[in-house]
Amino acid sequence: MENNTNLTINSEELKAAFEGGEVKKPKTNQTPKESPEEKQGMTKKKLTVFLILGLVGLIGGGIMLTIALLGMKKDEPTANYPNLDDEEAEVYYSNLTGEELSDKALATAPAYCIQTPNGTDGARPQAGLTDAGVIFEAIAEAGITRFAAIYQNPTTAIIGPIRSLRIYYLEWDTPFDCTIVHAGGSGDALAAVSSGGYKDLTENYTYMYRGTFGGRRWNNLFTTSALLRQYSSDSGNASSNIKGFTRMTPKESEQARVDGTVNEKLVITKPAKGDTSTMTPVTTAIRLKFGGVPSYNSSYTYDAESNKYLRGYESGAAHEVYGCPAEDLGERNPEDVCSLTQLSPSVVVAMMVQEHKASDNYHEDIKALGSGKAFVFQNGMAISGTWEKASKSDQIKFTDEAGSEIKLAPGQTIVSAVPDYGSVDF
Repeated sequence: MENNTNLTINSEELKAAFEGGEVKKPKTNQTPKESPEEKQGMTKKKLTVFLILGLVGLIGGGIMLTIALLGMKKDEPTANYPNLDDEEAEVYYSNLTGEELSDKALATAPAYCIQTPNGTDGARPQAGLTDAGVIFEAIAEAGITRFAAIYQNPTTAIIGPIRSLRIYYLEWDTPFDCTIVHAGGSGDALAAVSSGGYKDLTENYTYMYRGTFGGRRWNNLFTTSALLRQYSSDSGNASSNIKGFTRMTPKESEQARVDGTVNEKLVITKPAKGDTSTMTPVTTAIRLKFGGVPSYNSSYTYDAESNKYLRGYESGAAHEVYGCPAEDLGERNPEDVCSLTQLSPSVVVAMMVQEHKASDNYHEDIKALGSGKAFVFQNGMAISGTWEKASKSDQIKFTDEAGSEIKLAPGQTIVSAVPDYGSVDF
């Protein structure tokens, strides 16, 4: 009989194979005898084992395939958003205000730096200032303050009045890559704007108009958002590359608020050496004194509900300006078509500057480059530090007393250049 020892698996061997036990092999000098019934039984057992092993393999393979498919689905975009891509998901912020934009193209829209008076000789109330993203305030002459109001994507119907330019306003305007909108100016400012490659729009009755009222006297030159857009189109100045202030995101600013309405507080300025406090001083009232003419001193009261600073005059009266509708109203008097609203920036900055009379002994001359003491008021808090502007094209940088850069909150920002003989009280 043929020796089948290496081909036959008996029940003990099968059990040992599954249980890991030792298999007892038959002696090599013996030849096992099997009946036809035993052979048929062993064949059935072999088939059963092979079927079980095959079924286990199929189940295991199915599990592995399912895990692999689930892993692939995890990394794929959901079918509910077939058009979603990275660009659509990205958030864009204004370089001028730090606020969120609805469209990426708005970030490079033309900017306009408009010289706006603040005298008591008919300049007040101004029109459109609530629409400006950044406003520089400084003395123009004889203690009278003037604004360089910077607009991008303006919607207000009427903006003005428009008055003359000074060299230090031009130096503050430069990083914003804006069209300089003015009505004449001091000799040095006009020479600089004409030779410095600026986008220049001086008094021009294609893009500006005179109001028809007598109370404003020489403070009656205005423009509109529609006229400014027309100028940009006609002149080919269709964009601006704004170099703005360093800003917090809206979320960071909300976390930094003083009123404790958020769970996670941000420490927005590091303590100075030797200072163990971690909080910036809380302040609700600010007084800026520009010198010997009380009419041009300003005050701010922090409004926690809006997280803004309500601007007023030293007399206690609110600084109201005309907020005009968004639609084009044509060449109209703001008094006839606009309503008054209080000027209320989100950030107030006071820069202490060196100031003296210009060579004509009438206009002011302010040192716009260099550095000096600064106070930043935002989110209900006051931060003492330093301002620095290295060159005409560089933006002003603000640092706290520990030397860390101060990020400004998003929103309208008023930067007041307070002369070294003035004061900042809070």
